[in-house]
Amino acid sequence: MVNNAVEIRDLHVVRGTHTVLEHLDLTIGGGVTGLLGPSGCGKSTLMRCLVGVQRVQGGTVEVFGLPAGSRPLRDRVGYVTQAVSVYNDLTVAENLRFFAQVLGARRAEVDRAIDAVDLRDYRNDVVGRLSGGQQSRASLAVALLDKPDLLVLDEPTVGLDPVLREDLWALFHRLADSGVAVFVSSHVMDEAERCDRLLLMREGRILADGTPAEIKAAAGVDDVEAAFLALVRGAAA
Repeated sequence: MVNNAVEIRDLHVVRGTHTVLEHLDLTIGGGVTGLLGPSGCGKSTLMRCLVGVQRVQGGTVEVFGLPAGSRPLRDRVGYVTQAVSVYNDLTVAENLRFFAQVLGARRAEVDRAIDAVDLRDYRNDVVGRLSGGQQSRASLAVALLDKPDLLVLDEPTVGLDPVLREDLWALFHRLADSGVAVFVSSHVMDEAERCDRLLLMREGRILADGTPAEIKAAAGVDDVEAAFLALVRGAAA
């Protein structure tokens, strides 16, 4: 794994007359990097830039030294959107076998991916009958079929109860420990402490970048939400 999986330089994205991302410079390395900020601040747009499906007005996004979205990156980058991306009328195993065929992954990877997200006991259950957390894990399993070096997760824990969120975050860290660079977004501030590195975003700009402890210490507060509010007020002043 290279030190920086992602290199972003002067990234600028405009939608209509609204600036979504404002001249961002950013690198993303190993471990679990969290992108936290309120809904509508540009998190999903940034993630779409990483996987090469977002039109940009300026700047560059490189992943493992190649332009984002390049063909050689298709097997190296896994992307999980907010919406469940598996078929509700198929079982977990049927979904994984289907996507393995589409992606050209070996059948052996189906079992590995199912085990990785702890769905072995549910492999023959129809996805539409599973809980929200289990459905999210099924989507994640699809992204793991190609053994990605970078995993981009757009608010994967939204709407889940605290126990399911804790289980997913434990999984993210297991993946990071195995060498995968994990980039995960959330608007739930109490998830900040689960990140190795934290990026706080507001209105298309990065307000803070560091470990949760570093960000709290710099703001002189005891929790990340208070640090975020202090940064917003400081910027306004």
